[in-house]
Amino acid sequence: MAKISIVLHDLRGGGAEKMMVRLANQLAEKGDNVEMILLTAGGVNKPFLSELVTLVELNSARTLSAFSPLRKHLKASNPDGILAALTHVNVITSVVCASLGWLSRLSVSERNTFSLDRKVNSGLVMKTTYAIAPFIYRFIPNPVIAVSKGVADDLVACSVVRQKDVCTASNPVITQETRHAATQNAKHPWLMNKTGKIVVAVGRLSDQKGFDMLIDAFANVAKETDARLVIFGEGELRPELQRKIEQHHISQSVDLAGYTDNPIAEIKRADLFVLSSRFEGSPNVLVEAMSVGCRVVAFDCPSGPLEILDGGSVAPLVEYKNVSALAQTMATELASENTPDNRNRITDAVTRFSAENSANEYRQLIFAHAHVK
Repeated sequence: MAKISIVLHDLRGGGAEKMMVRLANQLAEKGDNVEMILLTAGGVNKPFLSELVTLVELNSARTLSAFSPLRKHLKASNPDGILAALTHVNVITSVVCASLGWLSRLSVSERNTFSLDRKVNSGLVMKTTYAIAPFIYRFIPNPVIAVSKGVADDLVACSVVRQKDVCTASNPVITQETRHAATQNAKHPWLMNKTGKIVVAVGRLSDQKGFDMLIDAFANVAKETDARLVIFGEGELRPELQRKIEQHHISQSVDLAGYTDNPIAEIKRADLFVLSSRFEGSPNVLVEAMSVGCRVVAFDCPSGPLEILDGGSVAPLVEYKNVSALAQTMATELASENTPDNRNRITDAVTRFSAENSANEYRQLIFAHAHVK
């Protein structure tokens, strides 16, 4: 088998970090020699890394200062394949690999809609990083691995990257751990002792996740339906979202429940999961919700929901940012019965997001031009 190095900034609580941990674990379980290299150190996803994966923490103060320690470590480690994830990590790893003459060993992954992601990363260093990344991507022998076709198409549309410079691979969302987690009991009191219908959403309380629009939509739903909304997650917009809840006079029906260590168990007990994001790459929590057969509704945001919901044939895809349409669709779904046939249709639609399938896809792409068994 092969030696694979996965390079990240750290193991903070983001979707990219969680997916790379699951990918590393699966590759290692199947017999590859896998190391996870962190440019800095630590993060809440660190405990979830398998003992089969070697963890290397370079403890650099920032991405820019990681060049020398990363180069030194990779040269000593001499992996067959290298996978970097997230734009700024992709850039520094590309420069390191170029200096070693190893660009043919490198694959990089874009995890979000590039044109929108670069707008929210507005510091000078990050602006420069996003400006030069597409030029680097054109010259790496292996195509950029995007998490969805939408992310790939956006990267081509908004930069010098060509269609032949990108490919896609499924995220390793569904694992043995998530399957076990789904068997656990919900902890939120509204889900433990249900009265009426419960809508759930999960994500950082940030502008990207669109919870302001979800609350506006739910305020209309609550006028006609005996329903409550639980939003799991923390973030900078908590005070603003709480004010909006109070302005709508729905404080008794909406709970900003904070962080949960097992969102999939909460979602499984819900009547409806809603994705209200302004943009995504490939929304993992939507896949997790579908993997337990929960009814789902999603904005047709860039990128991911269109592909995951097969254009709306699997579950409702709502016109982007149309709050009244979101409210109407939520009300319709809450009034419908989630039959066993419907649950099976929803779960069947996300089987490609298993860790087993994802690891196979990534491995084929990383070693597409290498003679590795």
